[in-house]
Amino acid sequence: MRVLRSGWLWIALLGTVYAMEDTVEVVDTVRTVYTVDDMLEMEDAVKHSIRCNMFQTYNEDPGNVDNIRDMLTQGIFYKRVRFNSFGHRWKNEVAVNDVKVRENHAIAAIGGSLIYRSGCLNGFSVGGGLYVSSAAGSLDESEAYLYKAGKGVFNRYDYGRNGSANLYSLAQAYLEYRHEKINIKVGRQVFESFLTKSNDTKMIPNTFEGLTINSSSMYDTSFNMAYLISQKLRDHSDFHHVLAAGDLDNDPYNLYSENDDAAMHFGLKKSELEARGIDDKLIVAEAKNRSIDNLTINMNYTAVPELVSSAMIQVDYRMDVGGWSVIPALRYMQQFDDGAGEIGGANLKTLTQGYSDPDSLDAALYAARVDVVQDAFKLRFAYTQISDEGDIVAPWRGFPTAGFTRAMSQYNWCANTESYMMQLDYKFDNVSDFKIISRFAIQDFDDEKIGVQADSNVFTIDFLKGLGETSYYLKTRFAHVVGDDDTITSNGFTKLDPSYNEVRIEINYLF
Repeated sequence: MRVLRSGWLWIALLGTVYAMEDTVEVVDTVRTVYTVDDMLEMEDAVKHSIRCNMFQTYNEDPGNVDNIRDMLTQGIFYKRVRFNSFGHRWKNEVAVNDVKVRENHAIAAIGGSLIYRSGCLNGFSVGGGLYVSSAAGSLDESEAYLYKAGKGVFNRYDYGRNGSANLYSLAQAYLEYRHEKINIKVGRQVFESFLTKSNDTKMIPNTFEGLTINSSSMYDTSFNMAYLISQKLRDHSDFHHVLAAGDLDNDPYNLYSENDDAAMHFGLKKSELEARGIDDKLIVAEAKNRSIDNLTINMNYTAVPELVSSAMIQVDYRMDVGGWSVIPALRYMQQFDDGAGEIGGANLKTLTQGYSDPDSLDAALYAARVDVVQDAFKLRFAYTQISDEGDIVAPWRGFPTAGFTRAMSQYNWCANTESYMMQLDYKFDNVSDFKIISRFAIQDFDDEKIGVQADSNVFTIDFLKGLGETSYYLKTRFAHVVGDDDTITSNGFTKLDPSYNEVRIEINYLF
């Protein structure tokens, strides 16, 4: 049934109330070369806390034990209850040949997580995380494919087939070994790297199955390595392929049975890969070096053998001038087509008109930014450019333009795209744990490519509130997108107007 058809109105009203409730206080001072999402951690939770991107950090770790019984009984449970709501309103709802392609919607969900980490016996420990989510709102089985932000709180495959808007997932279950500066995990886990993120902004994080190795500060260099055999996106209960899309067959919901991330290359069908004997696995190697004062060098290599690989290098340098810090950064990423372009084409949606080589996924990203920081104030100017070759493939919730020009829900790494961003973060000192992050982005897409959106300007603002020492967190986000409504390619194809408004509200309680 269709209910709460105008639910976006009360969500917007509630977001306004929260936003005006107190004088706002913003982002912690960033006087290092970390990104804002790395540094903005909400404080005062007892056992665990969350950053502004809702990633959990552990303030209390289980101790060392002498036997298996104590290993299990002296572990720690980290509990979280959360509420999320999403109101999305397009400038224009659209139907093509009486089939809807744009639909306003309001979706809310309640759920939580129970994470367990055992004591450490001779370096060994175990851990797990059980997550649940139950969604309601303007849901309709026949329109599950239309939902944008709110789709992250339920599984479109389950909902389309049996009408279930509930998610249950054992998203983490691993064996861990720690020795001095080495940490090894095998099993289901969160793995954070340049292109792989938990991205826990909905109800359930993005996690992977596989083997990971992390080492901290060896000769001022830290290393992360991973061999990942499967992935579980935020709106999936079960694990699936890392780079294979579901085949439609006679069931349209099969599209959502495998990797259906918005940044997925939908030309890489599971059946196509199986026919070629390609077993998609994800390999990651990453290093961060700080051997030179004020300089940080990040390097990353990510590959799905026989399909696509990429190399990235980023350099950040901090200059202190009086009470100010100026932090310029450069990022370069090169994507190599190892066979995926021949299978799926140069465009993520397989619409290759306008591409100079429609069968190549070779691509490059160039990015630059400068941060100006003083105490509670931070101002960022950033620019990214994607070469006029193929689209960048990154369906693992790590975003190639993140930390530079990516705004809320935007995917600006298609071929021949230029983006500009100004970001302002601020923290008032008269209200505890209240932060504000605002962004304005200009996105210039290629008008001749029918497989990418029309140009748009994006304004977003986030309010984050921790309530003293109580482990409650509130987060309200608003996005206003103004897009071109008259982009027509040289062959007469008219692109849809990407304009919309969106409000999100999240409430967390950690204990």
